[in-house]
Amino acid sequence: MAQYGILVYQPAPADPMEIPAEYEKALESYPAQVAELGATPVTGFALQPSTAATSVRGDVVTDGPFIEAKEVVAGFFVIEAPSPEVALEVAKLNPATQHGGGVEVRPLFVAPDE
Repeated sequence: MAQYGILVYQPAPADPMEIPAEYEKALESYPAQVAELGATPVTGFALQPSTAATSVRGDVVTDGPFIEAKEVVAGFFVIEAPSPEVALEVAKLNPATQHGGGVEVRPLFVAPDE
């Protein structure tokens, strides 16, 4: 099965210690919903708040995210799914989409055989 990265965006600073109880409850049921769609969670991580970020662009190092944004990447996970359509359905079920954030789905890069 192909693998897809799902990036989770939340309003800045996206502190995982400050998520509402209903969001936390929705996160608990999310893996079962993913499995029902025929996808398999591979791995996932929440990130520290964007205030803990350091950005590097060339020789310039700055504290915090490089650009000012209302939303920041709060975490990401990888799934295996039988199709891009299933990966999109998994993304649509992510609790972030109902709690002020959003998600982005990208197929993971696989180098072509030579």
